[in-house]
Amino acid sequence: MKKRFALIALSLIAFTGFSQEDEDQQDSGSVIQTLTPSKLIAKGQYDIKWFNNLYTQTKSTFSSGREDRQTFFTSTIEAYTGVSENKRVNLGLILEFRSNVVADRGALDVFSFDGEFGTARSGFTSIAPSIKFVPFENVGNFSIQSSIFIPLVDNETEDFAPVNGNGGVFLDQKGWIWQNRFFYDHTFAGGDWQLFTELNSELNFGDKDESFANNSLRLTPGVFLSYFPTSKFTVLGLVQHSQLIDLGNDFTQDFTALGGGAKYQLTDELNIEALYTNFVRGSDTGLGQTFNIGLRAVF
Repeated sequence: MKKRFALIALSLIAFTGFSQEDEDQQDSGSVIQTLTPSKLIAKGQYDIKWFNNLYTQTKSTFSSGREDRQTFFTSTIEAYTGVSENKRVNLGLILEFRSNVVADRGALDVFSFDGEFGTARSGFTSIAPSIKFVPFENVGNFSIQSSIFIPLVDNETEDFAPVNGNGGVFLDQKGWIWQNRFFYDHTFAGGDWQLFTELNSELNFGDKDESFANNSLRLTPGVFLSYFPTSKFTVLGLVQHSQLIDLGNDFTQDFTALGGGAKYQLTDELNIEALYTNFVRGSDTGLGQTFNIGLRAVF
């Protein structure tokens, strides 16, 4: 079961944006300063992000000492376009691909995509229509992203006799998820420091016999502090906590992660980002690390 918890923990980091900006700087600076997760693009613009997250663990709250390594890779493409003249509504689509390996295989084996029986699975796992909107016209640095994740997997865990003590390879949830993310950012005087906050809520619904997480609510607040040595480069630190609340599936979970990263504006349209997180505590969860890299184009 712990492999499932690690993957859900991983997916919470996968969509996190790093840098922020204040409303009075919206027409100056680079994209990493001016177009934060709180800000929307104009009508006719496109915002495409390719984000890759690798979570690996050899520890969990279920035992002491080293466990067999489990590694979960998630590659996500988010694409949005502006549909309103006043930058208050964006429409888009999210597509997820996952590759997971267990039974003490190497962390980089997720890139083998070999589907080895009993130790590996991969494939497209969900698709989500999405809308981003600014609810209050006079508060442009507060926005909401609402998405419905439709599962593409036939079964969460392969059904076969245990291999190397492993009873199956978990790929992704077989359940629908209504995700709502609330974004707010603030730039301090001088423009070198920015604070970004997020509350991610995920309502998992459906038959609890089809997914271990169905009939539960996950709440994940996060705080990100960024420093800009230049307008094209930022470094940051973060803290996130996640709480899974039982709504009828008889399962709860929580964890806390700390991390840091950097972001660089390669061209006027393209930037690159990197992030590391460590799961420092939790209950009914894995205690691993994530390594993340992403590209974002706005044009």
